[in-house]
Amino acid sequence: MRRTVFGAEHVTFRATVRAFIEAEVVPSFTRWFDDGLVPREFYYRLGELGILGLEVPVEYGGSGIDSYLHRAVLAEEIARAAVSFGGSSAHVSRCLPLLKDLATEAQRARWLPGFVTGETMFALAVAEPGTGMEAAGMRTTAPLSLDRTQYLLNGSKTFVTGGVHADRVIVCARTAPPRADDPTYGLSLLVVNTDAPGFRVGRALDTLGRKVSDTAELTFTDVRVPVTDRLGIADLGLNHLAAQLPHERLGIAVGAYAQAKAAIRFACRHTAQRSPATAFQTTKFELAACRAELDAIEAMVDRALHAHDRGELTAADAASVKLFCTETAGRIIDRSLQLHGGFGYLADSPIARLYADHRIDRIQAGTSEVLRTVIAADMGL
Repeated sequence: MRRTVFGAEHVTFRATVRAFIEAEVVPSFTRWFDDGLVPREFYYRLGELGILGLEVPVEYGGSGIDSYLHRAVLAEEIARAAVSFGGSSAHVSRCLPLLKDLATEAQRARWLPGFVTGETMFALAVAEPGTGMEAAGMRTTAPLSLDRTQYLLNGSKTFVTGGVHADRVIVCARTAPPRADDPTYGLSLLVVNTDAPGFRVGRALDTLGRKVSDTAELTFTDVRVPVTDRLGIADLGLNHLAAQLPHERLGIAVGAYAQAKAAIRFACRHTAQRSPATAFQTTKFELAACRAELDAIEAMVDRALHAHDRGELTAADAASVKLFCTETAGRIIDRSLQLHGGFGYLADSPIARLYADHRIDRIQAGTSEVLRTVIAADMGL
């Protein structure tokens, strides 16, 4: 079925991105994979190409695109080549929506021009060792100084994508005690300069997949954060994060679709090269079944993309699309790896990278179990 979600400008953008990936990313990716992160200079290159600033307002150096469709194209092309753009994914998908929605004009003027060029890379730090994303157990604190001009940040964060190369980190910290009826109250978002005294990047985490995302642990010891660097309303930081979940979950669903599509492509190519394997009816049937499931994911993703661009994507909608797409993509990628035989089990093979990279999608931004709870609540159950 012909897709109708993309227009001529997206076709042109796709060709540009594909050429860039094939010329400048694929030849270097094995080295990046072994190193566990992309070079810092790569982000400047993304800035030059305008990739980091697609949705940034024009007055701050961006393209001012008010649509997710270019990001969807980018996700498809990255997955097609089984590569990654490192921590820039969190920079754009997790941090930019917060900056656009919550930053003051003065903050935007300070941060967004560097955001677009890659000179100021952002990361988001919420989860903590031992407690994960649980608000009630969050131990990172940032009380106000007596003169109320700065916060004093102490604590640690983990699973910070892009944490090694980040220049600014949006940190969720407790700035006030929780309320008896609301344990999420008292958490604020502070934009922390990584050059600040007391800020330290701990060990880079050896994750199952997404090896070049420079996922790190961060620690803060008496880090002074000006009140002017607080993002959004004091003590309502978790509300701000929750408001971004539909956008984030859509992005994960789009990525899952892109990975599943790429997995089928790799499986078809591999089986075709191993004649007479492609003549086996079981192989054909397996690939056909994967294609049918992919068509279902595609239809759901495209429908969600339309809804998002119209401002109609609800929290329950986003939960549903993420749940279905990530669970189904997981099956497709697993079956595609199976068709590779032993070659699919080699860690540096494209299908193995897709398999490992995708696994986090059923965990981040709400596990599949949490999403079922959201959907059930929307059904009145």
